[in-house]
Amino acid sequence: MPFSFGRRPRPALRAEAVGPGRRGLLALGCACCAALALPPSPAAAQSPAVQRHLAAARAAAGEDLRAYLRLGEVAAPTPGLVSQTPDQLRALPTPPPGAAFDNLHFVGSRWVTAWAITTTDGIILVDAMDNDADAERITDAGMRSLGLDPARIRTLVVSHGHGDHYGGAGHFVRRYGCRVVCSELDWTMMETALEFDRPDWGRPPRRDLSVRDGDTIRLGDTTLEVMITPGHTMGTVTLLFDVRQGGRTHRAMLWGGTAFNFGRRPDRIPRLQAYIDATARAREVAARQNVEVFLSNHNGYDEAVEKLARMQAGGANPFVIGLGATQRALTVMHECARATMAAWTA
Repeated sequence: MPFSFGRRPRPALRAEAVGPGRRGLLALGCACCAALALPPSPAAAQSPAVQRHLAAARAAAGEDLRAYLRLGEVAAPTPGLVSQTPDQLRALPTPPPGAAFDNLHFVGSRWVTAWAITTTDGIILVDAMDNDADAERITDAGMRSLGLDPARIRTLVVSHGHGDHYGGAGHFVRRYGCRVVCSELDWTMMETALEFDRPDWGRPPRRDLSVRDGDTIRLGDTTLEVMITPGHTMGTVTLLFDVRQGGRTHRAMLWGGTAFNFGRRPDRIPRLQAYIDATARAREVAARQNVEVFLSNHNGYDEAVEKLARMQAGGANPFVIGLGATQRALTVMHECARATMAAWTA
């Protein structure tokens, strides 16, 4: 096997049963950005607790991290706000692929991102687009245009079990024989009860390699540290790894699933609490590891497309936002989730 895993004993996380029959909800939005829930009452949205947490989120966002404030719309929708839908974003022209760092390459769309991490022994691909056609047309072609050979993909990490991240996995497995890595919890969810589905998504990959919190994924000179950050799904995989530019190395965190889009129901309260706890823990980890690069698998949050365009002018790498901004981004996410909890429990 061209790559290896490291593992230390960890208590198992408990999977949450999710009922089938969710296709009818898809008209309300996509799995990774829309909150499939009735909005809170106006009184709940304007409650002091909700507004206190949203004010903390706005303060943390400043002017540079406002994209993450859309999470607060779950707690207190802005009247008249109209955002582009996932299908509208999918219909936009594919942005140029690009190198965010010497060993990290954006090969996604305006809607959803795939990241290619180059190593001395091949490529680790993080996420696989919506379907085989997009995997070939966007990610495969994008890699080739950057001088990367997709045949060197050895490992495909699926960040979580929603189809816009696993849908094109079949293309890479059939064509290049790569191994597929996902969390144990989300393998089970993909096999038993998909939370979301769309006719234009590829089918979930067959169970292959499972990771748990604290595991490492190694290929060549590169090690990815696995954090399970439950909330978006209960087995969402967040990765920590080094990125390099010239002679400088920075620590990066690739957050595996941002929106809390699982719907307002009494049995969802523990899941939202898991998200709150995960973002708090991630801030501590970021501080210990001096994380200066905070990435997403959706351009709508980390604005990777815009940052790549800015890099064409030269100057400092806009992906290096620093530890302070990384922690502020996690604070925005944390406070928006706490605002949502306050609205749901009012």
